Amino acid sequence: MSDTFFSRQQMEESASVVRARTRQMPRVGLILGSGLGTLAEVIQQADSVAYAQVPHFAPSTVEGHAGRLVVGMLEGQSVMVMQGRSHYYEGYSMQQITLPIRVMQLLGIRTLIVTNASGGLSPDFRPGDVMLITDHINLIGMAGLSPLRGPNDTSLGPRFPDMSETYDRRLRDLALHVAADQNITLHQGVYVCLAGPSFETPADLRFLRKMGADAVGMSTVPEVTVARHGGIKVLGLAGISNVAMVEPGSAPPPTHDEVLEAGHVLVPKLTAIIRGVLGALPAD
Repeated sequence: MSDTFFSRQQMEESASVVRARTRQMPRVGLILGSGLGTLAEVIQQADSVAYAQVPHFAPSTVEGHAGRLVVGMLEGQSVMVMQGRSHYYEGYSMQQITLPIRVMQLLGIRTLIVTNASGGLSPDFRPGDVMLITDHINLIGMAGLSPLRGPNDTSLGPRFPDMSETYDRRLRDLALHVAADQNITLHQGVYVCLAGPSFETPADLRFLRKMGADAVGMSTVPEVTVARHGGIKVLGLAGISNVAMVEPGSAPPPTHDEVLEAGHVLVPKLTAIIRGVLGALPAD
């Protein structure tokens, strides 16, 4: 298990570079998953900075992740958008893949909207559906891979943060209301995070179903854990890019191309929900 622990000074170094590259004071953070990065193109008065230009940031190596921050205005809110993310399976530590959340915290962001591309475990799901994350199963965290492992800085958050209501109820209610107004079917369910990068076996998927998961992916939970540690409210939206093959040969094998293709269907739905939620928040 590899670790890269960041000091408060190193976090401030990253935040200061982002702060110097924008005129905005973002209050809402957005993380865009595989195939969903085009949402950043609707940001107004946009300033951008590549991850490679931010000290200590881990560049994304996965297709469909542009690897840059976009800061600007959307629906009256000053937002900071992560156009792509890095993952544990790329060889980074949990602290590296969650450093952008610490930067958001230091820049004053108090609300985080996180999206991902997921495999659907529920028999009710179809590719292109959207699931509102009501809770998650931190399977890799249970195995010891936690972004909070190591020294704790109490100025950032408590040693033992409460995770009993990880996904903010008010934000979830807003998302459901917006989806209903837009005539978008918004499922609700539990997301489970695995380390990846291999897709799951049919036996894996049957096990995950039995433990109460509705969608599975390889991201989100570490970022959300750090956000809650820092007192940031979270809304989670999972884009269902493929459905579970719970028996060998019961469905086409999943591919990353399929994930990217599903993004074309998901982006309009996620854009409508996110813009509606932002518009319902108090004006920045």
